[in-house]
Amino acid sequence: MSNTAATTPSEIRQAGPHELAIRWNDGVESRYAVRDLRLACACAQCVDEWTGEYRLNPASVPDDVHPTRINAVGRYAIQIQWSDGHDTGIYAFDRLRELGDRTPIE
Repeated sequence: MSNTAATTPSEIRQAGPHELAIRWNDGVESRYAVRDLRLACACAQCVDEWTGEYRLNPASVPDDVHPTRINAVGRYAIQIQWSDGHDTGIYAFDRLRELGDRTPIE
């Protein structure tokens, strides 16, 4: 995992009821629809570790799902506790940057 200005956050904040914002040390701000982040969870409960196939049924995730707590994981990731009770996913900063650079907020 690289740890550059582009993948090191200077701020992580809730930008609205359905949006999370991360400002990166290179000055870019990425915004994420929080339900899309929940659906992008790549933990072993949500993605089969052997096949890479997604196990998470999107219909099982409420439309109003949102973070209830965000914890730092070292200097490389965050762990999000979700309002639907899910809390095992770790979101590496390099993956978040990639998701933010390609995921438009509607």
